[in-house]
Amino acid sequence: MTVINQVRLVLPAKSVNESYARIAAAALAAQFDPTVEQLADVKTAVSEAVTNAIVHAYRDRKDGKIYITMKLTQDGRIVIAVRDTGCGIADVAQARQPCFTTAPGEERSGMGFSIMETFMDTLRVSSRPGRGTTVTMSKRLR
Repeated sequence: MTVINQVRLVLPAKSVNESYARIAAAALAAQFDPTVEQLADVKTAVSEAVTNAIVHAYRDRKDGKIYITMKLTQDGRIVIAVRDTGCGIADVAQARQPCFTTAPGEERSGMGFSIMETFMDTLRVSSRPGRGTTVTMSKRLR
């Protein structure tokens, strides 16, 4: 994979930063002149990944950070990794099931991973309890 451009962000895990992450992803993706639908897909997936980190990874902490790496590749893809150093996921397979949530009392739908998977071409989730989670996703834009 030859990277032709990349951006790295470190954001405090605050809900106000979710929109910043979306806009940054859209600005980078725009370099490939994507369709409006492709751009919306990327923004939605990034929004879900960042929101998951804010809501789930740092549930009991106020000092969390979200690390985002976004790359454009020579073959026309955007590759986005959203990483946290929060509580981690004990069972990734279970967490990826539609409607599964660790916060049922908070009116969470449990659809975050399903949405990311639907809007992106690839989705990989790696996690270690007590160490954090990395969500890596990609989409061909041209």
